[in-house]
Amino acid sequence: MRTFISTITCSHLSLLIGSAQAFATPFHRRDNNIIGRANNHKLWENPSDTSSEAILDVSSPPSSLKEEANGSSTNGSGATATLEATADDDTTATASATTETVVLANDSEFIKSLPDKRQYRAITLPNQLTVLLASDPTTDIEAASVHVRAGHFDDPPNRAGLAHFHEHMLFLGTEKYPKEEEYEDFLGRNGGMSNAYTDMEDTNYYFNVSPLDHGEDNDDDDDSEEGQEEKVVSGTSAALSGSLDRFAQFFISPLFDESMLERELRAVNSEYLNGRTADNWRNFQLLKHGASHDHPFSKFGCGNYNTLTDGGDASLKTEQEGEDGDDSGGDVDFFGGGTSPREHLIKFWTEKYHAGNIRLCVVGRASLDDLQKTVESAFGTVRPPPSNFVANGIIDRVKAGMLKLPEDGEDKDFVFQTEHSTYAPNIAFGAEQLGLLREVIPLVESRTLKIFSSVPPMDDPVLRESRPFRVLSHLVGHESPGSLHHLLMEEGWINSLASGTGISTSDFCLSNIAITLTPKGMKEREQVLAKTWQWFALIKDAVMNDPHGVIEQYHNELKTITDSSFKFREMGDPTDFCSSAAEKLFDYEPSKILLGSAEVGDYDVEVARAFLERMTPENSLVVITGPELGDEEIEKSGVSAKDASWQTEERYGAKYRQIRVPEELAKGWNHPTDFDPRLRLPGLNEFIPEDLSLRCDDPEHLATFDPDFDYRKEDPKLLVDTPKLRMWHKMDRTFRVPKTSIRLQLTSPNIYRSPRTITLSRIFQSVLSEDLNSYIYDASVAGCNYRVSCVPSAYRLSVSGYSEKLPHLLDVVTSRIASLIEEMKEGGEAHPALAAIFEKSKENLLRQTKNYIFESPYETGSYNIRMLCETPVWHINDYTGEMEGPDADSEPLTMEECAEIAEQCLFGRTKAVALCIGNIDEKGSQEVAEVISNQFLKKRPLIDDETPRFRSLRMPNKAEALQIFGASTGSSEVPVVYEAVAHSESEENNAVELLIQSASNHELGYEGLAIQEVIGSMAYNSAFNQLRTKEQLGYIVSAFVKKTTGGGNAFGVVVQSSNTLPPALEERILRWIEQFRQELEDMPEERFAMEAAAVKANLLEKDIKLAEEIGSVWGEILSTVPHSDHFKNPVFDRVEQFAGVLTLDDTKEGDANDASEANLPSFKSAADLKSKVLEFYDKYFMSPDRRAVSARVYNRKAKDLFDQNIGKPGIISSYDDARKLKQYLKSYPTAPYWG
Repeated sequence: MRTFISTITCSHLSLLIGSAQAFATPFHRRDNNIIGRANNHKLWENPSDTSSEAILDVSSPPSSLKEEANGSSTNGSGATATLEATADDDTTATASATTETVVLANDSEFIKSLPDKRQYRAITLPNQLTVLLASDPTTDIEAASVHVRAGHFDDPPNRAGLAHFHEHMLFLGTEKYPKEEEYEDFLGRNGGMSNAYTDMEDTNYYFNVSPLDHGEDNDDDDDSEEGQEEKVVSGTSAALSGSLDRFAQFFISPLFDESMLERELRAVNSEYLNGRTADNWRNFQLLKHGASHDHPFSKFGCGNYNTLTDGGDASLKTEQEGEDGDDSGGDVDFFGGGTSPREHLIKFWTEKYHAGNIRLCVVGRASLDDLQKTVESAFGTVRPPPSNFVANGIIDRVKAGMLKLPEDGEDKDFVFQTEHSTYAPNIAFGAEQLGLLREVIPLVESRTLKIFSSVPPMDDPVLRESRPFRVLSHLVGHESPGSLHHLLMEEGWINSLASGTGISTSDFCLSNIAITLTPKGMKEREQVLAKTWQWFALIKDAVMNDPHGVIEQYHNELKTITDSSFKFREMGDPTDFCSSAAEKLFDYEPSKILLGSAEVGDYDVEVARAFLERMTPENSLVVITGPELGDEEIEKSGVSAKDASWQTEERYGAKYRQIRVPEELAKGWNHPTDFDPRLRLPGLNEFIPEDLSLRCDDPEHLATFDPDFDYRKEDPKLLVDTPKLRMWHKMDRTFRVPKTSIRLQLTSPNIYRSPRTITLSRIFQSVLSEDLNSYIYDASVAGCNYRVSCVPSAYRLSVSGYSEKLPHLLDVVTSRIASLIEEMKEGGEAHPALAAIFEKSKENLLRQTKNYIFESPYETGSYNIRMLCETPVWHINDYTGEMEGPDADSEPLTMEECAEIAEQCLFGRTKAVALCIGNIDEKGSQEVAEVISNQFLKKRPLIDDETPRFRSLRMPNKAEALQIFGASTGSSEVPVVYEAVAHSESEENNAVELLIQSASNHELGYEGLAIQEVIGSMAYNSAFNQLRTKEQLGYIVSAFVKKTTGGGNAFGVVVQSSNTLPPALEERILRWIEQFRQELEDMPEERFAMEAAAVKANLLEKDIKLAEEIGSVWGEILSTVPHSDHFKNPVFDRVEQFAGVLTLDDTKEGDANDASEANLPSFKSAADLKSKVLEFYDKYFMSPDRRAVSARVYNRKAKDLFDQNIGKPGIISSYDDARKLKQYLKSYPTAPYWG
């Protein structure tokens, strides 16, 4: 599997696991930018639970950046002694433990999908730690995760955020490995990464590495005592063995060094400040604020400096710091006048971090026996649990007799055993907290209507077998004609509707229906709510009065879909798998870990009725969000909290008001007397596949099958090669799933011809999506999906899913595109419903475009850099000007014009490339080619010079800047600075992105790009350690290789800070760049060899599921499109060739894919690599002629500083200034490096 970050802008991967808020230790994944996938790899999907259940994470805050939590070396002597003394106290007397590891389940007992070739074993160590082992000899990623059943619900009353802070602190050194950066550095040297997240009742830690054996012997661990090096167990890679040994120390002997507390407190405080300007964080905390304050759900989970120090003020210490920036604290206002949280950290760790309350999962290449030995060695000394300890999980609670699983045929009394049990007698959402109507004013323009209903936990033994909430969620969110979704869309009242679980804890859940409203829908919210409750009533009526009717048929349909999905579920990313499986060990028998919630029993009408009885207005919370709430016109609605006063939530500042739902209104919702005649329950699904046979098993293909050949190495075949269409085909023999993917790109110069044409193209994409939805919603439920997307250079069509139904889906999609354009050309009078969709799509695009300016400051800086470095580009103001304002009023966008542009782009002169891959043979692919040709390719193709091409511009060096701006720019280390001010009045952060260009792909070639990747791989930890951990400039810090459209390359550093202004941030970044040069000089040559091996290992990660192979192959095909015919043939082994360059000559063992075989450059030795890295760094990043540009973004309080710089030489203060500068700049050559 090749995992690559998008190369257009700096990508920060993120994680929100679980159905509610998760606070994460930051990291930036150490991936490579050699190529970009055609489709972004969804790194954090949950591979072990891909059932059809609709889960809507309605309360999760936006993804926060996650960088590695590491820092400077410290001496934490004495910390472990404290922990050990506490552990020996009577309160933690351990239960009796066995002397040998116990096997809970062998491989033969696990229920697996057909493609799953891993071997599994579940064990309990003598200390009672439960572990899941997975052996996969073919994996290129080894991983592990520990899940702790403790989260911010467990925070002490006077230390809000302690669990989150505790998670941060575990990364900062242990007794065995006291250097705080040791863990991350070891992972980095082995091509890996780590991260963690803190949830409500859980904390999860995980890492991955490449299965390398560097032969290193703890070479960088100067502080480790002799004999303390990790034990490399035979058969387990040195990378995994060493990582597990370091990882285990988190749970054996963390330091919680006092000298590190202040810095990490500020890091958490910065994380908190980042969230204050994000609506999702604000809304989630408001939901918690509205819960009973006696229940731990109401706690402030993130924490900040004030809460973690029990009253400390972060600004006091900052004001009294010395001029040298020393933050040791001294005797003055240490902890800002508050108190140290260290004793609370130790107490938390002692009570929660023992073998009974954690679960471990490990995936590795080694055998199960070897993995078991490694785990026993690393985790065997984790403390056993206290006597009679029972973890808060289904497995332990059943064993302890606290829960009872229903027996088959046993009458159920419908006592939901888990409901309100964990924190009894406290109830998070009781009668006082429900039956309310709440109105909220958002920061950015958005309109939502959400109904939260209090229901039992979804894993309650009574619910677990038949899972009635799946049918309910399926029906509430159904989108076919006759559904609530279809009716509300038809009226133009909503943009989307989804249903699922909003909040999930061990003693309650909030089910949720989430609706995004249009401005029209906001005015008509009374009708929206009325029809929503009518839809609920129709579903209830079917459940209550037809015990074995259509609801049972829906249940059986979903069961069939889920069964097929699990049967052909492919092995997922090992990191994702470990993180998810470690958690599941608390709630599933080991043999059913892989099956998880995909196990669905028969329909149980009585359970369904009992569950549905909770769906009432009295048991629900209605939350309406919109910027116009409070306006006199809006308050005329019968659904309004206008009689209440506005309030402000104290932590994040959400503005809200609420009233109890009037009795008459609740009665009308609960028992509607009038039903909209358009509402009707959906029919049965005709897209559920029956033929799941594999084409590779057909006799003619079996005859040519070679069992010894790795078919991942087989290149797709060019099946169609005409001036109009080039199509590749590859029949899957590797993953053996009955699924196919059809990809098509139609390149057109008309899409990005002007701001108007790209705007109309994006509107058409939206209109098409809404129009097609009613045609093919059932197909998506059954596992067949389509997507039509518009990018600046092309339209892209993707159809994928179960092979049997795919030809019909392709025909429906392509035919409807053509007929839709014809209907739109006929105008609004002929098609008023279509005209309403067009206007709504235009409104939505305008809102989304305008909301972009509310992005985080670092994202604004990245956008401004792109505007400056790439051409042609249209600015965001160009787009809004087409949709609103004087010009838009005089020349409005029309549906007819939209259709004409779409027709030119889709059916005019194009350049087409396509791919058929998966469970499809050549005959089927030829039929697909005919459909594409007949539908789209009726005009003559583009000639080569008509192909749209985008270029990267060379930023001026200092000498060139003198010519452009004048002599006064000569003293600046950064010749061009693009300044901006954050748009949000409440934004407290500043940001800087500094970019230093190297050269084009063609100019750098294989060797230069390889050196650049090694530098990027090594730079991140250094920048993070210096700028975030030591200097505490901000929570968001990253150093990276950045690629710009058109083949440009650069080295970038980004910092977002609430306490330092942009010029000072820029200065600190520049000093770090100098410092990092010295670090490279001082590094031993062997370290460069390790980094090269780690980068190479990441590049050569094999695709582990069909979707990944599709992304790899399609990406190679698309990379040829912008180039001339000389480069028209994809180099499908390009990444392998690139990896060969990173194989040092003195370590090669005749690899058939190495650089010498491809006649490419390579490095003779580690010394040669180090020398060339330093030469590259000096030439591009340290030279007086370097090409540097900086994007500064000021918070609103610092606007005066921005104003003072307007007009200064070298300062760009608007895009008009940027346009002027770009007229002086040359572009990089666009030729590829593999040509």
